[in-house]
Amino acid sequence: MQSNTDSRDTAKARHSGPLRVIPLGGLGEIGKNTMVIAYGDDMMLVDAGLAFPSEDMLGVDIVLPDINFLVENQDKLKGLAITHGHEDHIGGIPYILKEITIPTIYGPALALQLLEGKFREAGLEHRTSLRSVKPRQRVKIGCFEVEFIRCTHSIADSFSLIIRTPVGILIHTGDFKFDFTPVDGEQYDIASLANAAEEGVLLLMSDSTNTERPGFTPSEKTVWIKLNEVFANARQRIIVTTFASNVHRVRQVLTAAMKYDRQVAILGRSMLNFANIARELGYMSFPDGLIIPVDKVNDLPYDKVVILTTGSQGEPMSALTRIANDEHKQIRIRAGDTVVISATPIPGNERSVANTINALFLRGADVVYGKDSGVHVSGHACREEQKLMLNICKPKFFMPIHGEYRMLVQHAEVAVECGVGPDNVFVMENGDVLEVTRDKCTKGDRIKAGIVLIDYNREWHLDEEIIEQRKHIAEDGLITVVVLLDKQHKIVAGPDVYIRGVILPRGVPAEEFVIKVQEQVKYILGKKVSIENLNKQDLTDFLHGALACYFDSEMNTEPLVLVHVNFVGVVDDAANKPPLSQSQTRSNDSRD
Repeated sequence: MQSNTDSRDTAKARHSGPLRVIPLGGLGEIGKNTMVIAYGDDMMLVDAGLAFPSEDMLGVDIVLPDINFLVENQDKLKGLAITHGHEDHIGGIPYILKEITIPTIYGPALALQLLEGKFREAGLEHRTSLRSVKPRQRVKIGCFEVEFIRCTHSIADSFSLIIRTPVGILIHTGDFKFDFTPVDGEQYDIASLANAAEEGVLLLMSDSTNTERPGFTPSEKTVWIKLNEVFANARQRIIVTTFASNVHRVRQVLTAAMKYDRQVAILGRSMLNFANIARELGYMSFPDGLIIPVDKVNDLPYDKVVILTTGSQGEPMSALTRIANDEHKQIRIRAGDTVVISATPIPGNERSVANTINALFLRGADVVYGKDSGVHVSGHACREEQKLMLNICKPKFFMPIHGEYRMLVQHAEVAVECGVGPDNVFVMENGDVLEVTRDKCTKGDRIKAGIVLIDYNREWHLDEEIIEQRKHIAEDGLITVVVLLDKQHKIVAGPDVYIRGVILPRGVPAEEFVIKVQEQVKYILGKKVSIENLNKQDLTDFLHGALACYFDSEMNTEPLVLVHVNFVGVVDDAANKPPLSQSQTRSNDSRD
């Protein structure tokens, strides 16, 4: 039988060494916020989000963090703490659950209700247990004690986390701002932050999104002034788009609709889902008759209708984009309609949003948009609020989170201004490991932390090489060469040349260009000294490289080159497959 002393020694051995803080996403970027905190054999997650693709990620619907580290350490993962219900903080959870089991997920009721729906759709209910938390509630996740404290953000039911660990107190702000007149009356729990500071905050991890903006973020209540003005002056239909998750904003739109005797149609499944859940949880209240089906909109007078819709980011398939492009089955813009875009573009979406606004103006709408319009305020802290957070918490060490790299660097500078020692401030990247003890903080060895690209409709993972090939084709086109050889490397059939999207040299017709490429292939294969000892794959690579050099020198361009070589009398199942199959060829990108 093991003695108590032996048990204590075993526990000490199991929980020894530094605490490790490991961002898998959310640093150096906007979105896919996912943080690992590990000590000994215990590991917890803070949030697990997704990001939306940039314009050059052709055919990609969402971007997720690489979770190989979680898969490899599944036995250590004790639970997940959620700060709030935005997709960049919870959107990755269903995908993680397809790979591993999370024992318990703790978080605000609104976020967990959203997750329940996602889990039901994906058949993942059995993969975890959901536990709703209240403000100031403390839960145990392995060796960590996590206290959820109310914070103010652009979504209701948001928390910051005070995490008590074996080496000291960590504070993870989540997304936040200091809104002293919040729409729902839920003030930031500054007292709990101050109490943690009295105990001593070892490490502060704080939202960096708005660090480039001076001053304070305006209160959500300021939006009401402009919304009220818009509703008072509109003579026809009002169309409002905002983030579906911005419950406070949706609540204000519904309040304005009731004040001006208008009924509301909600377009977009996510928007309707958020509204119903928020109403069920008491974050908004409205009479049953206020919301009408979309097919009833055209039966009402124009001055009695509000259309609340998704599409604030110019998403191609969103309701607002289809309305703007006159492609929606039920709603068409009429001259004099008022469209309110109550959101700012996420970095990378600026062009898509501008295209939507242009299309709305073209169809005669009055569009209210932009940071100076007064119809939107950010949910993130500006520079003075970040200083306030630093001065309340008085951390020994500081790590900026949630933001592109320049934002992290500038937030780090703010921390130094507020008295944190320069050597105690750590600007990290995804995959970096911050090792923390009671006395010091250092960067450890990196772990693998990449991205996973998802084709949402097919639920396929897309290899980054495929995206690079798509970009390559979009920029320079595609040339495919198919040739059949005998065992002596003499041409039996072909070479066949296929051209897609290639800008040809001036004055050279396509037929003539194809003949030139065919002659070049014959010339290359005629170099007996160079190719006589090559096997099929080496010969394919050799021909690919020679052709790439030829196109570069002759055309001053670098089309994607796919080469398919087969031999007469050699059994090869691949010979019967289409020459565009990715597995049969390798581009310059794949070799590099």
